[in-house]
Amino acid sequence: MKKNQLGQSNLHVSEIGFGTMSIGTDQEMGISLIHEAIDNGVNFIDTADLYEFGLNEEIVGKALQDRRDSVILSSKGGNHWENGKEGWFWDPSKKHIKDACKQSLKRLKTDYLDLYQLHGGTIEDPIDETIQAFEELKQEGLIREYGISSIRPNVIREYVQRSSIASVMMQYSILDRRPEEEMLDLLHKHNISVIARGPLAKGMLTDRFEDKVKDQGFLTHSKDEVLEMARKLSDIQGNDRNMTQTALRYTLAHPAVATAIPGASKSEQLLSNLTAQNSPELTQNEINDIQSISKAITYDKHR
Repeated sequence: MKKNQLGQSNLHVSEIGFGTMSIGTDQEMGISLIHEAIDNGVNFIDTADLYEFGLNEEIVGKALQDRRDSVILSSKGGNHWENGKEGWFWDPSKKHIKDACKQSLKRLKTDYLDLYQLHGGTIEDPIDETIQAFEELKQEGLIREYGISSIRPNVIREYVQRSSIASVMMQYSILDRRPEEEMLDLLHKHNISVIARGPLAKGMLTDRFEDKVKDQGFLTHSKDEVLEMARKLSDIQGNDRNMTQTALRYTLAHPAVATAIPGASKSEQLLSNLTAQNSPELTQNEINDIQSISKAITYDKHR
């Protein structure tokens, strides 16, 4: 599979990665999916301490016991929770970030993370303190690179100016084109890569869109708007791609995007996603056609 450099780092990630949030709690099934992804060319595996309150990381760790050197492993922290207590709270303090990273390493059964990301962030955070935590983790050899997982433009701009992040994970798809207006060109200019999550919009950008579209629609798109857009997209994709491939190719078309990480809870979903690696890239005319039928939206509440 094609690999792209992550920011200015020495990490090169498969253009289609695997987000493990949707693998569930069945250990055998989760390990099988992760192995299948790796066997089909995926080298970027993303998890987080919050997923199933640590259980997801434990499953990932067991899956990678004999394959750790063949993957770029990423996790995320910043959500503070304790076993036996209900709920969690946001904690971007240096102490928590460093402690959380070390706990993730234990669950993942590894000595280091290739990428460690802040799992959220607000403009009121002690950003310099948070950055210092990541820099210290890097100096200590516990992480190779760091980034943030955020859709807040004001927060992202602060990290662009004040830190040496390699990447920003954000939701980006044909149905969520918010990053195009404010973020993608800025990050590309600063050699910071985008990790695109949600590229298939919860299945609404697959050939099963009729079954996947919810009554509430998606973001500011009504149900009818999503259905109309998906039907028009079916006409654009032609004979060379199915809708899944078209949606993933659209997300990967911007040079800022290093990898797209669709989730999968079943083998058939995973394999369907991975067929995009062999599908032709979109032409500029096809990109223009897709943008003409999809509504550009902006960040409103999340700043």
